[in-house]
Amino acid sequence: MAERPRARPRSAQYAWLVTGPLAAFTLACFAVFWATDRDWYDYWPEGLLALAGIGLVYVGVFHVVIRRSAYGIVLVEVPFVLVLYYLPPAMVISVVAIATLITQVIRSAVITPTKLWFNVAKASAGITLASLVVAALPHYDGRDPRTWLILAGALLVYTATDVFSFAGVMTVVQGLRAGQDVLRGGVPGMIIASINVVIGLIFLVAFEATHWSAVLLALLVGALILILRSFAEFFRQHRTLAEVYELTKAVREASDGAGLPDVLLGRVQALMRSEYATLWLAPQDRHPEVLLTARVENKGLLDISPTPASVRERAVAGGGALAVGPSFVETQDLRKPLRDSKIKDVLIVPLRSGQTTIGTLEVVNRLGDARSFRPADIQVLETIATHAAAAVENGRLVDRLLYDAYHDRLTAMPNRRRVTDALAESVKVRAEDEVVAVLLFDVDGQRDVNESMGHAAGDKLLAEVAGRLRSIAGPGALVGRIGGDEFVVTLRAESTDATVQLATEMREQLRGPMTVGTLTLDVDTAVGVAVYPDHGGDPEMLLQRAELAGNAAKVLPYGVQLFHPALESRAVRRLGIAADLRTALDNGALDVYFQPKVTLTDRHLVGVECLARWQHPAQGEVAPEDFVAVAEHTGQLSRLTEVVLTEGLRRCREWADQDRPLSIAVNLSVRTLLDSRFPDQVATLLEQYGVAAAQVTFEISEPGMLNDIERVLPTLYRLRDLGVKLSVDDFGTGASSLSYLRQWPVQEVKIDDSFVQGMATDTGDLAIVRAVISLAREFGLTVVAEGVESELTLDLLEEMGCEIGQGYLFSRPLPYERLEAWFSAQTEPATTDAGEVRRLRAVI
Repeated sequence: MAERPRARPRSAQYAWLVTGPLAAFTLACFAVFWATDRDWYDYWPEGLLALAGIGLVYVGVFHVVIRRSAYGIVLVEVPFVLVLYYLPPAMVISVVAIATLITQVIRSAVITPTKLWFNVAKASAGITLASLVVAALPHYDGRDPRTWLILAGALLVYTATDVFSFAGVMTVVQGLRAGQDVLRGGVPGMIIASINVVIGLIFLVAFEATHWSAVLLALLVGALILILRSFAEFFRQHRTLAEVYELTKAVREASDGAGLPDVLLGRVQALMRSEYATLWLAPQDRHPEVLLTARVENKGLLDISPTPASVRERAVAGGGALAVGPSFVETQDLRKPLRDSKIKDVLIVPLRSGQTTIGTLEVVNRLGDARSFRPADIQVLETIATHAAAAVENGRLVDRLLYDAYHDRLTAMPNRRRVTDALAESVKVRAEDEVVAVLLFDVDGQRDVNESMGHAAGDKLLAEVAGRLRSIAGPGALVGRIGGDEFVVTLRAESTDATVQLATEMREQLRGPMTVGTLTLDVDTAVGVAVYPDHGGDPEMLLQRAELAGNAAKVLPYGVQLFHPALESRAVRRLGIAADLRTALDNGALDVYFQPKVTLTDRHLVGVECLARWQHPAQGEVAPEDFVAVAEHTGQLSRLTEVVLTEGLRRCREWADQDRPLSIAVNLSVRTLLDSRFPDQVATLLEQYGVAAAQVTFEISEPGMLNDIERVLPTLYRLRDLGVKLSVDDFGTGASSLSYLRQWPVQEVKIDDSFVQGMATDTGDLAIVRAVISLAREFGLTVVAEGVESELTLDLLEEMGCEIGQGYLFSRPLPYERLEAWFSAQTEPATTDAGEVRRLRAVI
């Protein structure tokens, strides 16, 4: 069943609707009692004594807080038994009214006339009804049980009047539900009142027996008050500990910092019996300022605080608990700001994280006219604040861990995990007339910046790329960083063609100059494109295929590649042969082929290039670029190079023993040159096979060497010092190759076959070949042209002064047995000044 809505609170002035009738009833009855007993004021000595006794028992008050008011349960029934029996009704009413008025004024921190006069009227009306009961019934001796019944009935009428009056005023001001709450809370009061009446009757019987019993009764009353106060304090502490335990347990169970105020504030407000409970958290990093308040009678939290800002600032500056109110003399200077804000008292405890104040926990206005915050309340609030601070820090730690788990620390962009999750959501809600696109941007040159300018500069470059990508991607795109120099953009597009066009436009916008430190760099990117549903439905698959396309885009002049199945089949094939390559190397299953190198002027055979070939038992012949790439990525490149070099040296030794000396050329990867142990390994093998170092040439790819020139130069100089020759392979395909020739310790350049094969038909290629040959001769370098496949090409090269040629016009790469047959069929001995060599019979 749905909960009934609570009535809207009315003004406290509505309490006069109850106070007025109670006061009028009391005054009317008092006038009647005065008229019927003119000598009542002769009892003024006894009245003063009764006034002192009633004031004394008010000290042992119990407070039951209901909403914004406190209901007090006191031991007044004990003295009331005596005053109803010994004093005339008019004196009884006067004593009770005056005692109530004095007590309310003394105990109230803030005197509210409405509540003050209601309490006076309530007590006076109750004792008036009790006096009417006593006056209406016969008067018996104090030791007569009939007297006991009359007095007990009269005081139960007093207690009932007290409860119903309070319920009436709560109903008028707060609504029917509040009045019902008071009636339910009045049942224990009736029970306690009955016990107090019994105690009072015992006092009456004792006093009737002898007036000297007053001394003992006074001592007993004092002891009883002390015991009850101790019991009340013990009960309060026990209840407080239980509530603190439940509160801290609830705070610990709060899953995150965002839900902490809902769990914390309402419980703190109830525990501290305050009108307001406020949590203030200072802004920190990504976390904004938090200011939320729970107020009694309000279900939700308010985003305001009654605490004056100056008071909170003083608490934060002091770093310790700050208490302002009647019980705290040391902060009396702060009472004025509180009075200006209509606040009775306040407790503020800073929330600490180490030595840093991260916020405050505040309670304002202790409920109850006769109550204010005490020093013991500070300890309770400090305990709660300690747990609250830990919960805030834990919540922020969890939030930070979650943020770090889904974001890149350098750029604050979503990382691979976040991008994957976002892609998974995107493919679920794709419309029929659109595709979900994945654009992978691979930054070119970031590694060079790291090595030349330091990682701080490389990080700045990546941050610049990230910022530029955010600005050009558009509001509907998700931009993330998924690798060291890889960024990804996911978005929705109209079609695959539109996606490729967008990728091209974004790449062009990204290519502008970027400032890193004191340098301005032109940074290029390669873009791989994959789209859903054409290229897969799984986010990981889409990212993987975009990466494959990005790798393929690195070699394209326009730098953008859409995924196609051929890219994946080659990658899958490489992955499949990785395990078999190690076995092939260990078992000698790789073959070494030899391609002859011939002088162009006299057709002398001067050497061979050693090339690895692999016939896979299941997949057939594997392309060299495939298994070399696998060897590089699986750490087997060193072993592959050793196999080729060893076979080449063994054959070189055999040819020398047969009086037909030939040099060998072996390809080296830049990764091999980064191994500082490689020159020592070469020296060992040369000594083992007895081959002169001058008979060995190492060919290094120019593009690869350009990327790591500073790191490979020491190894190149050590190899040169051994006496081996160094050759720049694929010359002309790298950037700034001519400017580096003078710095490299090389003796030979090898013109890339793409220029040699096109020189007969393309004037541009012809000009490049002529320029390279001319420059090499100026530097005193030997020039080798690879890819010689026609007589016209051969004639052009010879005319330009190229010294050595290599290509299918002479011979394709051959295994050793077929090379020996080629020697016999295509060459013949020739005598030169350097000794006997093999000379081609004819070029077929």
